[in-house]
Amino acid sequence: MRDDLLARLSQALSDREERGMLRTLRTREPGADFYSNDYLGLASNNACHEMLLASLHDNPQWLRGGTGSRLVSGNSALTLSVEDFIAAEHQTERALLFPSGYMANLALFSCLPKRNDTILLDEFVHRSVLDGCRLSFAGKIRFQHNDLDHLENRLAKAKGKCWIAVESLYSMEGDFAPLHDLVALAGRYGASLIVDEAHAMGVFGYGLVCDAHLQERVFATIVTYGKAMGAHGAAILSHGTVIDYLINFAAPFIYTTGLPDLFAVTIRNNYTFLKMNPHLHEDLQDRIRHFSAAGLPTFSGARSPIQAVPCPGIARLAAVEEMLESQSLFTFAVRPPTVKEGSERLRVSLHAFNTNEEIRQLTAILKELHDN
Repeated sequence: MRDDLLARLSQALSDREERGMLRTLRTREPGADFYSNDYLGLASNNACHEMLLASLHDNPQWLRGGTGSRLVSGNSALTLSVEDFIAAEHQTERALLFPSGYMANLALFSCLPKRNDTILLDEFVHRSVLDGCRLSFAGKIRFQHNDLDHLENRLAKAKGKCWIAVESLYSMEGDFAPLHDLVALAGRYGASLIVDEAHAMGVFGYGLVCDAHLQERVFATIVTYGKAMGAHGAAILSHGTVIDYLINFAAPFIYTTGLPDLFAVTIRNNYTFLKMNPHLHEDLQDRIRHFSAAGLPTFSGARSPIQAVPCPGIARLAAVEEMLESQSLFTFAVRPPTVKEGSERLRVSLHAFNTNEEIRQLTAILKELHDN
């Protein structure tokens, strides 16, 4: 039986390898970073780290481990104070920390929508949202990406309480959700809008919901700290009743070891550092403009740090990625099943620390490959 199972697993891996879709782990290599989510460079910023180290030197107790679920032994006064700090910074009622954005989405979508409810999902919403929905008894319906007419058609036919799930900045497309229009449409149908801000948090202040002053009109927002914020973890932002409900009924919160204090204090530290260094946002937008000036084909937003360059065909995409890596230019080739076959693309992540020369070198190679 065991040998049969291993043979089946091995065959699945072989099939994926033959199609050029096999995933493998790799370590970071020296070169130009155009593939990480460290948009503002906080993850490797020495000044940011020194500020954190100074606070840890005075408070070594913050280095203790998580020890258990937050409902048992894994909660602390520091974690509660950081949640209060986050809520105040985002001008929302409450915040609840999670070990990752994935866990936050599992908690929200597995717990809140109930049987006879309907969850309406943008077709490109993150996999963590889809996995959370699979744990819910609610009905699930996708709508075409950023298509408000299609969404309204779905809303008009949907049964029960409706929930709408979107990202504010889409991770594989690099384009933006029409938040103002989504809020208005949700209001007309009495639907609850949930916005994942994973890639907008830090890049656009405290995210596009906060930037547009829509906190009171969005039911819940997920902000993550492992990308532009250079830390780890995530928070759900919502009304106090919602947060208390999640604490009582969300299995991914109840049965998960709480974040250690070190992670919570790092989050607070990086908020403070970001406020002290607003030039990082300006530097990032300057690099994005420099990339856009090359005129490469892309379906991403003009202000987005994620620039998706179409490169259909798995073999061609692999060749482009290999060519760039030979020049120590590291991008991310997005293959099926992450995207549909035929819509393969090179995902270029731009950072405040990228140099104009690195960007010039990258775009020159991509333009030459595109023109040929």
